[in-house]
Amino acid sequence: MEVVTGAMSTLLPKLGNMLKDEYNLHRKVRGEILFLTAELERMEAALIEVSEAPIDHPPSKLVKLWAKDVKDLSYEIEDSVDKFMVHLGRAEEKAQSFMGFIHRSIDLLTRAKTRHKIGTEVKHIKRRIQEVSARRDRYKVDKGVERPVVTSVDSLRLSALYKKETELIGTEEKIQELVKTMTEASKQQLKIVSIVGFGGLGKTTLANAVYQKLKSQFDCGAFVSVSLNPDIEKIFKNILHQLDKHKYSNVNEAVWGEAQLISELRDFLLKKRYFIVIDDIWNISVWKTIKHAFIENRCGSRIIITTRILDVAKQVGSVYDLKPLSPIDSRKLFHQRIFGIEDKYPPTQLAEVSENILKRCGGVPLAIMTTASMLASKRGNDWPKVYQSMGSGPQDSSDMQDMRRVLSVSYYDLPAHLKTCLLFISVYPEDYTIVAEDLIWQWIGEGFVQEEHGKSLYEVGEEYFAQLINKSLIQPVDIGSGNKARACRVHDMVLDLITSLSSEENFLTKVGGLQPVSASSKIHRLSVQTRNEDDFKKLATMSLSHVRSLFVFGQDINLLPALSSFPVIRELDLSYCLNVDNHHVKIMCNLLHLRYLRLCNTSITEIPEEIGNLQFLQVLDISQTGIEVLPPQFVRLTQLVYLHIDRRTKLPDQFGDLKSLQDFPVIPTITSPSMLHDVGKLTKLRNLLISFDEWNESYEGPFCRCLSNLVNLKTIKIIGAHLGLDSGSDYLLPRPRYIQTIHLINNINCALPRWMSSLSCLSFLVIHGLRTLRAEDLRVLGSIPSLSYLDIWVVEPTQERQDRLLIDIGHPFPCLTTLKVASHVMELRFAQGAMQKLQTLKLRFSAWQTLDQFGDLDFGLENVYSLEHVYVGRWSKPEPGEMEAAETAVREALGMNPNRPTLELSKWR
Repeated sequence: MEVVTGAMSTLLPKLGNMLKDEYNLHRKVRGEILFLTAELERMEAALIEVSEAPIDHPPSKLVKLWAKDVKDLSYEIEDSVDKFMVHLGRAEEKAQSFMGFIHRSIDLLTRAKTRHKIGTEVKHIKRRIQEVSARRDRYKVDKGVERPVVTSVDSLRLSALYKKETELIGTEEKIQELVKTMTEASKQQLKIVSIVGFGGLGKTTLANAVYQKLKSQFDCGAFVSVSLNPDIEKIFKNILHQLDKHKYSNVNEAVWGEAQLISELRDFLLKKRYFIVIDDIWNISVWKTIKHAFIENRCGSRIIITTRILDVAKQVGSVYDLKPLSPIDSRKLFHQRIFGIEDKYPPTQLAEVSENILKRCGGVPLAIMTTASMLASKRGNDWPKVYQSMGSGPQDSSDMQDMRRVLSVSYYDLPAHLKTCLLFISVYPEDYTIVAEDLIWQWIGEGFVQEEHGKSLYEVGEEYFAQLINKSLIQPVDIGSGNKARACRVHDMVLDLITSLSSEENFLTKVGGLQPVSASSKIHRLSVQTRNEDDFKKLATMSLSHVRSLFVFGQDINLLPALSSFPVIRELDLSYCLNVDNHHVKIMCNLLHLRYLRLCNTSITEIPEEIGNLQFLQVLDISQTGIEVLPPQFVRLTQLVYLHIDRRTKLPDQFGDLKSLQDFPVIPTITSPSMLHDVGKLTKLRNLLISFDEWNESYEGPFCRCLSNLVNLKTIKIIGAHLGLDSGSDYLLPRPRYIQTIHLINNINCALPRWMSSLSCLSFLVIHGLRTLRAEDLRVLGSIPSLSYLDIWVVEPTQERQDRLLIDIGHPFPCLTTLKVASHVMELRFAQGAMQKLQTLKLRFSAWQTLDQFGDLDFGLENVYSLEHVYVGRWSKPEPGEMEAAETAVREALGMNPNRPTLELSKWR
């Protein structure tokens, strides 16, 4: 919300909190706060209305100036309120620490002075609000409307329909691929294909090229654009007119409602083979309405839709994920646009800058053509200036602004909270791989993530991240379990857009990169990405008293202004700044407004006692440092929701008092039952890694009670806890019923606990270190209702002869799609119809030991009808002929499998 409403979303709840009896404010001050709250709520609503103005009818300059005043005011008010909260909090803390009448009297006097000060401050704030409101009335801000932009987004999209053939460089293969998809589909069934990708990638151009190539093979066809705010009746009339220009020549004058238009379209298409392109769908409900008009008449009709939204594409039909142009095609298009022919190259002195420009365009046709058109009219010595200007804000070129307008439609379609989260990403340098977990905790530290009932802040942040991927605004990287991206990247053109918007909104100031340092406005967020001493000299002259967030990307912290120059800073990230030491940490402990502090991979070796001053701290990362022990005062950080330390770092006694903790990625190795007792008090934990160097029987009871208490766990990794069925672990009550992922490493003596079968959310299970796999284990595993991924590693070979374990319909495994089994001896055999959803099977075993134990290599792979991929690896260095024997047996079985799965050897991962 912050880019839209300033600090309103976090400020208004704080004002409400101040009215509570515990703050004991004077009645008149409480009345003033009620007035402030009412005024600010109305200002927030007005700001939201301003943000929702159509992209082609932006608010006037007067409105923008007023909105800027309101947002700046909200920041100032929140700073004042936070200072008040800090002072009262410290006073209460001292009241608990000092004994005696005199000390209590001094404390009461301090609190009285603080309350008097806040009363004075509230009066000042009220005057400021009245000034801003009066300015709005004086200049008739509501009546200020900017004239529509000369080139609308829809007209820019129309231009894609009339590209010359020479401008389709790089799309030939894609056209052929889509034509093949369309023509090879069933001659009777309706085929729908969704082309998905972000703005400017050429979706409209590609869809139109395919339409022009194929339309003569159909009885009738139409190409219509839907856009962000569609007029459905107008779209239906447009389709009818294109289908039969003679019959529907006057359709635009017809007074037909939506239902009548759908009925007319269905009647017209009843016995026709049609080809329709629906360009630029933004909402699945709009598609569902439009689809009613397209009858499934078994004539082999075809529909293409284009969209920027991945979820829409998936729900519409088979997805064609449009990729950027290759470097070779990008170069051809670039040269063709500048020189008229694609095989003419810039002179040698411009070769490097042209390659840099192409890199920044990132294979986006719109960006390449826009930039090339601009360069075509400039002299060679102006090319470096064009490159330097890319990504630094508004351009003189109308073409560049048109390109931004196309890309920005996706931004303006976002809800307010996602706009803020997206603009925040401009804090990162170009070409940076952004770790999802880091980004989400940064959003939380900034207060961008809003609480939702039944969900943790991190889970809500994960949804925000997924929505930005879905909108094609960030690109997923490192896809993990559950098809979740662990990181993302931002296309250079999207980064250019959000950097421009961020600068325009005074949301973020960058020092370094391509954005010049400017002191024209108050700085709220600062991203340092430079080693240029001149930039640091400019920074030293600027007022930093309003900076709320500071991010330093691997720079020399000694070049920065003193940390004490940032009195109201809430978010500080100095990770990978190696010259950050204990002296700096001492100063940080006086930055009382800190919510987020990240110091991983720095040179610090100790945390001072003053860490307890940071009463608002929510996120702390001090991993990969030299810190060996945390001071006793650390347990006063009761607002911490995320803590990342090294496993060797010793926790203070009673660390269980950190009851707000939700995410504790690494808990130091357990060395006593009392540590287990403290872990069990962290009942809000979502993720837990817990390990034992040496298992002690005295741990069993405390460990079972600990697990019983952690009812909110989603992910757990346990290393070295040697529990058997008789330990009590089989009767955990209550249980971590929301758990989705379990890693058990070297911690099961005999059999799996039966309570696992009741974990209805468990989908990902890794068990490494089983001594043997037993029939009762299979029964437990097979009854876990949501299990989709299972990885079992049996570490010791079976010494006694036994029957092979048979997996049959009695072991349902209802959702299992991936199974990995590693063992000296392959003990499993699949009965007919087993594991009916299994798609990927990975086996690692010794062929000779299996032959010696069971006399064959028959695993029943022909009986798993859903299998698609099989991987076979060796347990250790193979004996001569071992892999050949395994391959022969497996291929023979797969040859009898009706699904014909693929086979790969020695590819165990």
